[in-house]
Amino acid sequence: MNTDSFRLGRNLYGRLVLSLGERLYEGVVPVRSFPISAPNEGIALVGADGAELVWIDSLAALPPDTRHLLQDELASREFMPEIHHIRQVSSFATPSRWQVETDKGDTVLLLKAEEDIRRLSGGRLLIADAHGVQFLIRDMAALDKTSRRLLDHFL
Repeated sequence: MNTDSFRLGRNLYGRLVLSLGERLYEGVVPVRSFPISAPNEGIALVGADGAELVWIDSLAALPPDTRHLLQDELASREFMPEIHHIRQVSSFATPSRWQVETDKGDTVLLLKAEEDIRRLSGGRLLIADAHGVQFLIRDMAALDKTSRRLLDHFL
C-alpha cells in the first residue's frame, strides 16, 4: 500500500489510531511478519478484530515520524533479549541455569530441555527459557570462544 494513503497517530490513551481516508481505526496493532530474519520488512497493521488493514513492505519507506511511532510501538510489545555472552552454565544436563549477558543486561535463564534451543537460518539460535522468555543469539560464530564452547554442549 502507498504510505501516503494512511496516517498513524495516538489517541488520548496512547493507543494507535489509523486513518484510511475517511475511516478511523482505533487500537491498531503492528505485527512483524519476520521478526528475526527481516524485522524491518513486512509489517501488518491489524485492527481490533484481527483483520489486516495495511501492509507495509519496509519501515525504511515510511516518513520518519510514522516510522518512529511504529518502532516505539513494536519495541513496547516485543521483548526478545539478544545474548552476547554466556558466562556460565550450572550443568551440561538439563535442566540447567545459564548466566548470560544480553543487550538488556545480565540475567539468568533456565533451560528445561535441549529442545528449547531452536536453530534458525544464518547461524541464529532461539532459546526459550522455563519462564517463556525467548532469547536470541543473532550469530553463533560471532560469540566469544567461551560462549561457543558452553553452547556446543547443548547442540
